[in-house]
Amino acid sequence: METQDLKTEDGRRELTRSTGLPSSVFRLPMKSPRRAAVSILRAWGKGHAYAESLIERHASRNELSSADRALLNAIVLGVLRHRRLLDEWIGHLRKGKLDHETRDILRVGLCQLLILQLPDHAAVFETVELGKSPVRGLINAVMRRAQSSKNKLLDLSELPPAVAFSHPDWLFNRWKKQFGRDAAVELMAFNNQPPPTIARLNPLAGSADYEIGIPTDLEGYFQVPGPLPTDLLATGAIYITDPATRHCVELLDPQPGEVVLDACAAPGGKSFLIAAAQPDLGALVCTDSNEKRLPRLRENLERLHITPNEVACHDWTRPAPGRWHGAFDAILLDVPCSNTGVLRRRVDVRWRLHPEQLTELVGIQRAILNAALPCLKPGGRLVYSTCSLEPEENEGQIESFLADHPELRLAGTRQALPHRDGTDGAFAARLETSA
Repeated sequence: METQDLKTEDGRRELTRSTGLPSSVFRLPMKSPRRAAVSILRAWGKGHAYAESLIERHASRNELSSADRALLNAIVLGVLRHRRLLDEWIGHLRKGKLDHETRDILRVGLCQLLILQLPDHAAVFETVELGKSPVRGLINAVMRRAQSSKNKLLDLSELPPAVAFSHPDWLFNRWKKQFGRDAAVELMAFNNQPPPTIARLNPLAGSADYEIGIPTDLEGYFQVPGPLPTDLLATGAIYITDPATRHCVELLDPQPGEVVLDACAAPGGKSFLIAAAQPDLGALVCTDSNEKRLPRLRENLERLHITPNEVACHDWTRPAPGRWHGAFDAILLDVPCSNTGVLRRRVDVRWRLHPEQLTELVGIQRAILNAALPCLKPGGRLVYSTCSLEPEENEGQIESFLADHPELRLAGTRQALPHRDGTDGAFAARLETSA
């Protein structure tokens, strides 16, 4: 009997008759990516870890194949992207309370059926099998109702936009005020699309006589449509990055012989762009506030053929060491931020972020600016960068800082908006001191 016969009750009954084994033998294996997805969602819901870390941990622990790992990734990220909509559907299909595990199982099932558009029989049967015996009938009933009312459920026209596109009301309301209603809806829709994989050639790695993927409008950037070219990644020939990351480094414009600081450097993407933009730097210093991130930073830079003059741990909310005062021609501050420009990549941020955190982040960013400024040489420049869309963290932060420092001048800004530019969101501002 073929494996696909396990998808049906008739297939399992036939196997039971022909082998004499109980039907429970033919249920989902413990290493099922769907079962792992439910475990991940339960752990994520309890605040144990970020989604990406949980996916990697469970995929490795269960020794999932490449195909099963891809399915696990698609289900978990699909559930988190569409969590509010999935709960709206569950509420429509099932009245009454549900325990947390059963709700997560239904989210996994409806994501497969309605978001990922997997075959109905697989989505329904394998979702039922995830449940414990007392709730399998309930799960089966909900999944069957969803299967028979697909078209009605997928008509989102009557739902509030924040529900249809699964964002918190407060975030939609902010963006509606900032960008207008239509643009806010476009932004939420953009955030729910899986991002493409973009690779940038590493000019520090020598010849580039190899095929990577589909060329983009930007020189040296390629879209990788299939599996990652792990051999090119391992040798540092390419680096996976979003084109929006280039804006702050282009504003920084490192010059030959200059001493440059990347103050919030881990995991090393911006340091790579600095070194690639100017191989003839006088010195490159990379710091990060978390000492645990430094090994990965060093490893990434070494793989990308970059040898910084110094890699150090420093919390830039505190004063800099005296030896760094007046030491740098250029400083890049890619500061901690709300990440609202990268919600399509960091899919759980929308559910973790709260409005009051913006005030806290603005305070942290200002402290970093204050600590870094004394480290500039006369005539030096500082580029402040975020992956946020929020005015308080971007234009408002810079306007306030300039008001407190009349010796500085604003020499330029860049902003990338996801729904407008088709990339991650980013903001950068270049501040210059007088000579």
